[in-house]
Amino acid sequence: MQGGSLTERRKAATRLDIARTAAALFVEHGLRTTRAEDIARAAGVAPRTFYRYFATKEEAITPLLSVGARQWVEAVRDAPGALPVPEALRYAAARALAPAPGDTAASESLEWVRSLLRMAADSPALQSVWNDACHDADATLAVVLAARAGRPDGAGSLEIRLLAGVAGAAVRAAVETWAAGDAPATGPEGPAALAERCLTSAEGTLRGC
Repeated sequence: MQGGSLTERRKAATRLDIARTAAALFVEHGLRTTRAEDIARAAGVAPRTFYRYFATKEEAITPLLSVGARQWVEAVRDAPGALPVPEALRYAAARALAPAPGDTAASESLEWVRSLLRMAADSPALQSVWNDACHDADATLAVVLAARAGRPDGAGSLEIRLLAGVAGAAVRAAVETWAAGDAPATGPEGPAALAERCLTSAEGTLRGC
């Protein structure tokens, strides 16, 4: 975790630990039968601590989804400056959406995301959490893309909003398509490869923004 005070980093670490615990319990026991109190107990925190961070049990997975979204946006930011936007987006997708060899934590997180997105099909509350995570990622991506374009004040412009929205929709479609199937997290049907395909399909729009 980069930036922020020690207290802020500890809070963020606690939130992520609770999120991972919630995801594991949802996958193992089901969303309906898992209570917020169960998550708190398994995470080693008091129920009041849980509710200090999250209003509902569904919201507890927000940090887990946000980590993936943040990695994607940071990869776009860190892409070589000489790359045109479409290439920078594909570069970022290849690095943020595919677990590195031997990175079991990243692979496990992706499998949790797969299970959670499947649960979201029958849970409006869980779907809302996913929608919010995607919306927040698009807003942050707009800031990054505006900076890459040399328009630090242009994140709210029509062109940058459209660019971030198209790129975000492409990645979301890839992740949701992968989650609906049984393909492994790596390979030609993994989320990174699917995202690259989606971004390539949208390249005309991305270049025109």
